[in-house]
Amino acid sequence: MTTLQAQHTFAQRSDAYAQARPRYPRELIDWLLANTADRDAAWDCATGNGQAAVDLAPYFNVVLASDISAEQIGEGLARPNISYSVQPAEQTGFADNTFDLITVAQALHWFDFARFWREVSRVAKPGALFCAWGYAWFECDPDVDATLVQPVRELIGPYWAANNRILWRGYPDEDIEFPYSRLVPPALTIRAQWSVPQLIDYMQTWSAYKRALQSGDVARELNWVIKAARQHFAQRAPLQITMPLSVVAGHVIKG
Repeated sequence: MTTLQAQHTFAQRSDAYAQARPRYPRELIDWLLANTADRDAAWDCATGNGQAAVDLAPYFNVVLASDISAEQIGEGLARPNISYSVQPAEQTGFADNTFDLITVAQALHWFDFARFWREVSRVAKPGALFCAWGYAWFECDPDVDATLVQPVRELIGPYWAANNRILWRGYPDEDIEFPYSRLVPPALTIRAQWSVPQLIDYMQTWSAYKRALQSGDVARELNWVIKAARQHFAQRAPLQITMPLSVVAGHVIKG
């Protein structure tokens, strides 16, 4: 899948994406701050609706948050020191040597890696921290997993892009061509308490789910699974959801 195709996929129902995606753990933000020397400027690249940017805003003088999707930026969470812009990750209008911290949440696997690393090296200050993270699968109650999650995953399986598999593999160097020495982060996990309807809303933001809806037969089966799950779990108490994070991070060494 190309970057433009990814842009189109995530532009669809950007409001739903903003509402359904989970927040990142506090331990992640603490680790970023502990490994960032200065706190003048941060760049949150592929910001979506600004979830990571909002978490960074209290600690930096300015957070510049960019995304290739104008629809996603339109859902951006407003803060006085966050400035949103529509521009690609690989070619921005930011000045050289601007940022103390550069973050990418749930998006690195969509980039043109060679071009993106050149841009990171250009706009980062010497020694700035780069950190990207993402989550793939989640764990929840076994009966919900068997009745809802696994049937949906089987139906949409053929519709995942090759890019998603880079995330599933945990962003290994051979996939992303990471040019800096890796830091070793602590084990980080998203923990959420969701109702079954909230879980369904989240699953419907998956890029493969959106593409599967374009196939009439698969769309009908998906709709049947979702309808049956809503009815079966109508009185279900909130679920405990866990999502392990894959993290790649390093300090930018400028040649």
